Amino acid sequence: MLLLAAQGLFAFGFDILLSWSRKRDYTLGFGPIPIIFSTNLFLWFRDDWFYLQFMMIAVGFMGKEYVRWNREGRNVHIFNPSAFALGIFSLLLIVTNTTSLTWGQEIASTLTLAPNIYTFLFLIGLVVMYFFSITLVAGMAAITLFGLSALYSATAGVPYFIDSDIPAAVFLGLHLLVTDPSTSPRTPLGKMFFGMLYGIGVFALYTVLAAFGAPTFYDKLLCVPLLNLSVIAIDRMVRSIDSKAVLNLWNDSWFGGRANLAHMSLWVVVFALMSMQGKTDGRHTGDSLPFWEQACAVGKANSCERLVQLQTTYCVDNAGWACNELGAVYREGVIVEKDEAMAIRYFSQSCELKFQAGCTNLLAEDRIARADPRSLDLRLLLREGSRNLLDWSEDELYARACEHDWAFACNNTRANI
Repeated sequence: MLLLAAQGLFAFGFDILLSWSRKRDYTLGFGPIPIIFSTNLFLWFRDDWFYLQFMMIAVGFMGKEYVRWNREGRNVHIFNPSAFALGIFSLLLIVTNTTSLTWGQEIASTLTLAPNIYTFLFLIGLVVMYFFSITLVAGMAAITLFGLSALYSATAGVPYFIDSDIPAAVFLGLHLLVTDPSTSPRTPLGKMFFGMLYGIGVFALYTVLAAFGAPTFYDKLLCVPLLNLSVIAIDRMVRSIDSKAVLNLWNDSWFGGRANLAHMSLWVVVFALMSMQGKTDGRHTGDSLPFWEQACAVGKANSCERLVQLQTTYCVDNAGWACNELGAVYREGVIVEKDEAMAIRYFSQSCELKFQAGCTNLLAEDRIARADPRSLDLRLLLREGSRNLLDWSEDELYARACEHDWAFACNNTRANI
């Protein structure tokens, strides 16, 4: 909280200095607050490097003040200030391979730990949509991502975003980063096209970043400045369409000047349909490790890489079963390059976590022992993007494990019945 307050004071002070340097009067208001808020929700430097957080805030304000163009006869800033700073620093962190200086990955992954996070963001988003008329941009971005995810899943047989149709951090981004009215199109058709491009950009960047070995959480940050640069071209394209009915999408007079409320109503319907299909909160196909094991066994697209990625995540969380599986993967050398040193490392961690099969593998280098997850492991493996299931009984754990297609758990559940 103190660090946020410090950033707030710095932002107001820096904004005042910029106005003074440009010989303009400064009106005290809440302008810097949204910039601080949106920046900190996506990227936060670790304590030893926190001075860079202030530099990032300064870059955002400088972009707003100095990077400008003439749009419809007015001199306005080109970039969303927070998106401009986040985009530049994201690119620098990727190029220098220094993402570890930030909490960016942790922010993106822990956002899902909040209960019903999609519903919460949806409700908060409705408030923003009502006051700032951003419904078409945010709604079209979400619909595009839902549609592309569904198309990929139907084609490849596995989810695109591992355990969600839209990552929670991306869902947050399409409500905050891409919806600045000052840096987005003003016509309904232009807004829809702008939102669609954001959805396509995030979808494409997820694959591009993964291909280069960069953290994929940058996908929602990198495309916003490029989209801001495209606003005039989008406006020009929309003006070239010689049809007032198409341009306005809906005539305001049809709804008594309340077209935004009509757009919001449609967005509510779309989100409700997605929720009923399990595309938002709740269990997702990608939450099941047996699903990824089966997908990897039959060679479905990217399934083996994602299986290893999930096992690594759970091993870091101290699931002994996951560490043993990783050791087995590196000893076998089938889906990753064979590496006995890595195998020993993971078997050692598994053994330290008192997983017996890990200790057996550590002692015998010519064999691979596997075992079913323990109750302690299941509390991590079955959390479905939420908090660890520390207060669940074993019966509840085995019931959920059976829902995730763990065969041993289904047998145990039937035996108890």
